Amino acid sequence: MTLRRVNVVTGGLVAVLGALFLVGGLYGAHGYVANFLTYRGFDPPREPAWVAHPGTAQKVDVTSPALGGRGQEVYVYLPSGYTSHPTKRYPVVYLLHGFPGRPLAWLETLRMGVIDDSLGARGRAQPTILVMPFGSTGTFTDKEWVDGAAPGNGWGTFVSRDVVRYVDAHYRTVRARAARAIVGLSEGGYGAIDIALHHPDEFSVVESWSGYERPDKLRSIFGPKLQLLARNDPQTQLPRVAPDLRRLQTYFWFYSGTEDRFRTQNRAFARELATARVPHHFFESFGGHNWALWRKNATRAYMVAATRLHA
Repeated sequence: MTLRRVNVVTGGLVAVLGALFLVGGLYGAHGYVANFLTYRGFDPPREPAWVAHPGTAQKVDVTSPALGGRGQEVYVYLPSGYTSHPTKRYPVVYLLHGFPGRPLAWLETLRMGVIDDSLGARGRAQPTILVMPFGSTGTFTDKEWVDGAAPGNGWGTFVSRDVVRYVDAHYRTVRARAARAIVGLSEGGYGAIDIALHHPDEFSVVESWSGYERPDKLRSIFGPKLQLLARNDPQTQLPRVAPDLRRLQTYFWFYSGTEDRFRTQNRAFARELATARVPHHFFESFGGHNWALWRKNATRAYMVAATRLHA
């Protein structure tokens, strides 16, 4: 009788401990997955010791007529010194995420806020305001950063008009195209180029990190007969807008990984920019289409934009 009770108690204790172990394992696995999705396997961003007053990130909702009046989330990073220099105005770098993607990857995975602060603190590049709009209705909903065929899907106009106007109205920006850059990675790189070609008066620097120039034939975006595809094909549109780009001296800076399937598109686009006499620089960086490549080139990319923008 006593032995049986001991066995029952022991068995129950083992079951409880097993359940706790399972829950703990699942919790640990969840934490690992969440951490990986946030930082992509890299360490969380840390400000260097020489940055006394790090910048701050804000989340705002921008009411967008281009999106049918919806409020769309946008993140704004105010660089080190923004609060302590209340009369200073700053150039702005607009950052477009890839697909699938979210805007905070620019700060959490690519450390753009840390780069902004650390280069500014050491006088290597001027500080800038970083603006990171969310370019979709969901992480896994593809919008391509273009003005799509469906009503309320003006994602290109959302960036070039609605977000730019909001940022200029609410922050101490230099309100001129000479002080604006548009930058994107992967699909965001395509979006940056496409938006710049449609709105040459808005941005003076255009960067594409592992982007592409031949959009996919997505009827959900470009229409059931792909009627908007040619209008959003940078290689098709470049000859039309090249005279404006030359006059305005718009600068294109872009790269592909040596193992990236989009590198042939970018080589072709670089040749077309050269033929059109549009200022540009294209290079290939060892690697694929991944976060390691983008992190490796992030500081260089920031310096290109910051040194070309006028304060």
